[in-house]
Amino acid sequence: MVDHLVNTEINSQRIAAVEHCFGASGQPLAVPGRVLLGEGILTKECRKKAKPRIFFLFNDLLVYGTIVISKRKYSSQHIIPLNEVTLETLPDTLQMKNRWMIKTSKKSFVVSAASLTERKEWLNHLEECIRHSLSKTGQQPPTEHAAPWIPDKATDICMRCTHTKFSTLTRRHHCRKCGFVVCGECSRQKFLMPRLSPKPLRVCNLCYKQLVAEKKKTEEHRSQTRPSDSPPVGYDPSSGDDSDRSDEDKLEEWPADTEFYTSEVPWSSFRR
Repeated sequence: MVDHLVNTEINSQRIAAVEHCFGASGQPLAVPGRVLLGEGILTKECRKKAKPRIFFLFNDLLVYGTIVISKRKYSSQHIIPLNEVTLETLPDTLQMKNRWMIKTSKKSFVVSAASLTERKEWLNHLEECIRHSLSKTGQQPPTEHAAPWIPDKATDICMRCTHTKFSTLTRRHHCRKCGFVVCGECSRQKFLMPRLSPKPLRVCNLCYKQLVAEKKKTEEHRSQTRPSDSPPVGYDPSSGDDSDRSDEDKLEEWPADTEFYTSEVPWSSFRR
């Protein structure tokens, strides 16, 4: 399909249409050799609730955004290189079916399709494009992935101390290391995790202790294996957070037995 569509007018027109829908807030997507293979609406599990998102699958990228006007205007564009993606199929829940997780080193999140057939289509196309992208770049599949954030409504109490109850005055926070919903007392510390952000991020007390211990162990190992006059080993910081802060939804009380990742939004088919 890629060989058939590359450098064709119809492919150029389709990519231009996607760029137009994102407008000035989106990044240019047209580059030599890039092909738009399919698009569709998936449910994305966000911090506050599950929401419909438009997804575009290119031969080297996965692009998604918020639907403002269907087929006409999208916002909050996010671009994920496929050579950074790992997929994980998830079991169905009572209220949400056909789920899978998209995992990267910077962010991991759950999506679901309207049907089992549609999920199979998405996964088959994604897996093929990921294999092709890794083969083309000579890279190995990624092994480190960011923890997915647990939805705010999944718990009414802090998941670390288990006694602080959330309310209008007692805010929920997320540990950027484990993704747990925690209170302020249990997440007073910040830690620099370069693959997530160039700035220190909020982490829970338990993860902070683990990260400090790991850092100390790494520094001791380096001091033993590196000459004292050698410069420290560096790294390239990276960032890329998608917290869906543009969607300010009012929190509602959910019954204790409610299943998550649910939505009644109609879905479009995967177009080849």
